[in-house]
Amino acid sequence: MQKRVETEEATVLVVDDEQDIADLYSTWLLTAHDVRTAHSGTEALQLVDASVDVVFLDRQMPDMSGDEVLDTIAERGIDPAVVMVTAVDPDFDIIEMPFDEYLTKPVSREDLLDTVSEMLVRTTYDDQVQEYFAVASKKATLETQKNTAQLEANDEYRTVSERLEELRETADSTAAEIDDFEAVFHEFPGGGLSSG
Repeated sequence: MQKRVETEEATVLVVDDEQDIADLYSTWLLTAHDVRTAHSGTEALQLVDASVDVVFLDRQMPDMSGDEVLDTIAERGIDPAVVMVTAVDPDFDIIEMPFDEYLTKPVSREDLLDTVSEMLVRTTYDDQVQEYFAVASKKATLETQKNTAQLEANDEYRTVSERLEELRETADSTAAEIDDFEAVFHEFPGGGLSSG
């Protein structure tokens, strides 16, 4: 994960039914961000709104699972970056889930802060590039948990691999168009940035 020297302040929602963990994550994040803390899925849905930039969401909670919270956030049309944080090893069901990143516990203070920075950078990209990163994250997560035979036998994994390749080709094409535009721009007299 690319580190940023400086990051803008974000509004972060931490959701975990284990109060000690939620409070610890919140304390770590408070050094750089505005933080809201929820100890249940129900409480999370009361605290999440359009001003929230990043949600750290536990998958396994007794009153309402992280998966249900994630679905409800999507249904409301709120679009924060969502990072699943869980002790559960990911399975192929993650492919269809609308999250941006997946962290397996235990996570460190640095993991959380770096992930917020990464999520903020991603929000500056267009939807297609954001989808590329989300799909790449799911594919990489599965590859760390499953062996080659399991991956090759799974239709959903093949689908996500194909989608990633489509997105990569589109991104490469867009980058080439930008490079061509910049090359033409630099050919104009006075084009480009002056050296001072």
